[in-house]
Amino acid sequence: MDSVDVVSESDTEDSEDMSGSEGEPSWISWFCGLRGNEFFCEVDEDYIEDDFNLSGLANQVPYYEYALDMILDNEPPADVMLTDQQHEMLENAAEMLYGLIHARYVVTARGLTAMLEKFKNCDFGRCPRVLCDGQPCLPVGTSDLPGTSTVKIFCPKCEDTYYPRIDYQCSIDGAYFGTTFPHLLLMTYPVHRPPKSTEKYVPRVFGFKLHPSAYHNRDQGQGRSLPAAGAQQQQQQQRGNGVVANATSVVLAGSPQAAMAAAAGNNSNAGNNRHQQRLVAAAGGAGGSQVQSMDQDEDSGQEEQQQQQRQKGVQQARLNSGSGIRLVSRAGGSR
Repeated sequence: MDSVDVVSESDTEDSEDMSGSEGEPSWISWFCGLRGNEFFCEVDEDYIEDDFNLSGLANQVPYYEYALDMILDNEPPADVMLTDQQHEMLENAAEMLYGLIHARYVVTARGLTAMLEKFKNCDFGRCPRVLCDGQPCLPVGTSDLPGTSTVKIFCPKCEDTYYPRIDYQCSIDGAYFGTTFPHLLLMTYPVHRPPKSTEKYVPRVFGFKLHPSAYHNRDQGQGRSLPAAGAQQQQQQQRGNGVVANATSVVLAGSPQAAMAAAAGNNSNAGNNRHQQRLVAAAGGAGGSQVQSMDQDEDSGQEEQQQQQRQKGVQQARLNSGSGIRLVSRAGGSR
């Protein structure tokens, strides 16, 4: 009788332990049930226990072994004593590890099935665009690298991304869902893909559609910089022409040698003028053909201009040989 009583007491203790373990949710269920984690689905433990599915994650997650034991509800070693700060760091590592595992799981057959049920229940929210008529959305990441950007929701009707409406969900890493998941789900289950929205909002004023020229003032304001640049370039050209003109403001007289010097100065000034014209033509976008034509005109008329300048210098020297006119500048001063 005593032995029977002992067995019955042990059986009672085992049943109490089993009932207690069944009453406490697993770490995965607890994590997915937190506020703001509605986007996550529960990953099967047999998928997590397969080392092949976790390849490469040990280098990305700190405290990898302890985080994995926490996810699988494995008791930590008895000789390990963690402080509150270390325990908090371990929980953050477990959340990161589960998120990276989740990104791989949702692109498998079982993961797509689990996420499809959440998609049908609108657990991911609806499109905020009015013309999409409350189309259910799917979570998506803009990068597969953790810590790059937060999760967004993808609308399969307008094919655009938006921020989640709940603030808690805006802090979830987008790498926990990846860039592939929503598109792969719609390819796997094309019956749940809605037709693309063709409606477009049309702005109206007093019931009338706006013509594209209604925003002409805005476009004109953006293009003001181009005329201003053209005016500035024109001013620079005028300044250059003024400098060349001032160089020819001195009149030489009194001797044939002075006349010849004046003719030589005029030739050099004419060359400077032609050089300035070539620079202006090139700066104004004239192109290589215009510069080449100017060079040809210069070569063909250079000899003729030199002869004319020599004749004018000789005539001026003869007229002024006895007049004794002194060197006078254009400004009216004498030297």
